[in-house]
Amino acid sequence: MNYLAHIYLSNGSPEALLGSMLGDFVKGDDHRHYPQEIAASILLHRKVDSFTDTHPIVIRSKRRLDPAHRHTKGIIVDMFYDHFLAADWGRYCDTPLAQFAGEVYKVLLNSPVPLPPRMQRMLPFMMADDWLSAYSHIDGIARALGGLSRRLKFPNHLDGAVTDLRRHYNELKNDFEAFFPQLESYAGQVQAAGN
Repeated sequence: MNYLAHIYLSNGSPEALLGSMLGDFVKGDDHRHYPQEIAASILLHRKVDSFTDTHPIVIRSKRRLDPAHRHTKGIIVDMFYDHFLAADWGRYCDTPLAQFAGEVYKVLLNSPVPLPPRMQRMLPFMMADDWLSAYSHIDGIARALGGLSRRLKFPNHLDGAVTDLRRHYNELKNDFEAFFPQLESYAGQVQAAGN
C-alpha cells in the first residue's frame, strides 16, 4: 500500500502515524532505534506490505496493467488503491481528507525523532503539493507517478501509468473494494496481537 493507506491503518496516535510513514524509509533492524510505538508501526507497515503484495486480488489488479510496467506494477497498484481510498474517503473516515492530511503533515514536522534524510528531502514537496489530498484526483495520481518516475534510478514507464487507471477504472475500483476490508481486518489483528 501507499502512504495514505498506511497512515489510515495505523491506530491514529502521532507515534503510530509517524511509524506508518517511516516504514518505507527505515530498513532492516533499524526500527529498534525508535521508541516502541513508532517501531511497532514500522513493523505493521512491513506486514501490511507483505499481505498486500501476495494477496490474490492485488495480483489480479497487477495483471490488469500494461506489461510495460513489469517491474513497477506493485508501486502502481499501491498508488491506484490510495486513489480509491482518497476518492471515497468519507466512507472510511469521519475526518475530512484535507484536515486529516494537515494533521499528518503537522505530526511529521513535529517529529520527536529525526526523520531519515530521504524523508526530510521529500516532506517539503509532499506538503507543498498536498500529496495525501491530491490522491483523490486522477491528475494527482498522475503527478505523483510522474514525480516517482523521475526519482527512480532505473528506466520505467510510471509517468504514463495513469492510462491504465483510466482504462480499467471500474475493475480496479472493484478490486480495491473487495481487498481493502480484508486489509483493514488483517491490520487490526496485527495491532491486537501487538505485532
